[in-house]
Amino acid sequence: MDYVNFDLDSMDVTAVAELLAYHDRLYWQAGEPVISDADYDRIVEKLRSLSPDHPLLHRINTPLVSSGGKVRHHEAMLSLDKAYSLDALLQWAKKYARSDDELLLVEPKYDGISANFDGKILATRGDGEVGEDISGKLPLIELEAPGYCGKVDRPARGEIVIRDDDFKNIYSRIRKKDGGTYKNSRNAVAGIMTLKDIVPMQMQGAKLTLVDYSLISHKVKLNELAARWEELKAGFAALPYPMDGIVLKFADTAFRESLGSTAHHPRGEIAYKFTNLSCQTTLLGVEWSFGKNCLTPVAELAPVELSGITIKRATLHNVQNIIDMDLMIGDTVTVERAGDVIPFIAASEPGLLRESPLISNCPECKTELIRRGPELCCPNKECPGSRLQLLCAAIRNLGIERLGEPTVAKIMKKFGVLHLRELFDLSAGDFLLLEGFAGKSAANLFNEIQKARTVDDFQIIAALNIPGIGPNIAKIILEKFPLAALKEATEDQLAEISGIGPERAKAVYDTLRERSEELDELLNAVTIRTKTASSDAPGICFTGKMPEKRSFYEKLATQRGYTPMDSVTAKLKLLVAADVNDTSSKLKNARKLGVQIVSLDEFLAMPPLTAAPAEIPAENNEFNDLPLFS
Repeated sequence: MDYVNFDLDSMDVTAVAELLAYHDRLYWQAGEPVISDADYDRIVEKLRSLSPDHPLLHRINTPLVSSGGKVRHHEAMLSLDKAYSLDALLQWAKKYARSDDELLLVEPKYDGISANFDGKILATRGDGEVGEDISGKLPLIELEAPGYCGKVDRPARGEIVIRDDDFKNIYSRIRKKDGGTYKNSRNAVAGIMTLKDIVPMQMQGAKLTLVDYSLISHKVKLNELAARWEELKAGFAALPYPMDGIVLKFADTAFRESLGSTAHHPRGEIAYKFTNLSCQTTLLGVEWSFGKNCLTPVAELAPVELSGITIKRATLHNVQNIIDMDLMIGDTVTVERAGDVIPFIAASEPGLLRESPLISNCPECKTELIRRGPELCCPNKECPGSRLQLLCAAIRNLGIERLGEPTVAKIMKKFGVLHLRELFDLSAGDFLLLEGFAGKSAANLFNEIQKARTVDDFQIIAALNIPGIGPNIAKIILEKFPLAALKEATEDQLAEISGIGPERAKAVYDTLRERSEELDELLNAVTIRTKTASSDAPGICFTGKMPEKRSFYEKLATQRGYTPMDSVTAKLKLLVAADVNDTSSKLKNARKLGVQIVSLDEFLAMPPLTAAPAEIPAENNEFNDLPLFS
């Protein structure tokens, strides 16, 4: 049998089962698959159609690891049933859901090795009941859980993966026993798990991450799932973790568990599997776009149809990827869409006429470029391209959502704005001078910027764009050193914080000193929300379908002095309903508990509980007939 170039349509159940068993051994035991995930899934589905009860379909596979012994799980770690379309997901949900308002948890399906840490022992999933003790790998592993990033020192159930940024920045220089490099992050995780001696990996700086399954989880009503599906997929695709699908589960834990399970999977959860569709086209050119700290290559392709979408561009990740693939303009390339979202080049074949896509000078300021690991970087700190991306990133971290890159570029060019502090000095009249802006759009943008003057302390640190320091890490740092004391912290003190380490500590220490004046000016321009004030603020909850996203109203409520809540409890001060006459469970509970219920219009007309920045009213007569900002 040809195990790679096979024709499923001509195969009987015996042949398909043999094919699946062969690829199971390569995938789970050898860690060296020779076919794509999409082809593997096609084999599984073919066997399911021929023999739904075949034992291979209900066997729990687990990767081969170097084990310290067997571990019995207190709670079983079963596989999940799979679906390959939104329709199939909706059919599953409607089969069990108690109403159209049933809440679902939507979470990433990480592509790594399932594991459980009970506080003492780290173990693989194994057969679901008994796993392998891999505690010996703990020195390589960092835990990411809700509100925590650092040493694996608390119970967690999740997936051992290599973050995309770690694989790009660290594993390009890490060598296996045979001297080669790892092809992808999943192979690297599987390979490291088979090692009896991890010292060589420690010496090379290898790092794994245990991502708690509850770290990223969105609550979505069943009747809203279809409308929000593409938004959810796009959001997951932007996360820095390898994923091969999306997990759906009923949010009500008691109800979910009441549904029970088969020998193979729980009935209250299901996995939507990505299918990596591919096609071939020609590489026409490479555009080098600016990131915060480097230049990112983007492939320009001869237009090609893939899953109903015309693909013209694809990510090339970094300069090292181009070199490793020996990629040239004019080559024939294979394009895939991971999870139907992000197109990327998976393989290439030399074309007849080949031209190097590499550049040596910055396309913006013409400075000679340098290499930092796998990245190509402009060393000019005053480079307009780098400045633009840094300012955009700072704006996003401060929560100013309407201000996109094209408008930021106009502001920088027109007013010479380079830092957040200078953005707060602009008036609504200044925005009227920008191309494409009129009265109402200028007022809307001005108001949103002014609202961002009230921020959390961690947003200020994240807005400094310190390498490796995002909002979550900033929160961890500020738990140890409040903002007022942070400048006085030594590099060694910062490095001692769990999850920070010497590299991040040095970056924080150096940045706080190099940009001390800039930070002081920013702090003078904003008001920091205190944790005490936030926790004491009255609770508010929103229910029903509203014109804007829920996050929009929750942000507005926070600015007005409330604390957004997901459910109705006795602590709730206000329930804002799209329809106050609705009979939803939130409204019923609110009436029972005596919680004040108001309509959205009533809430928007209510005065804030705390002082808010001065706004220019968008409905001012002077602005009424002018176009909205977009």
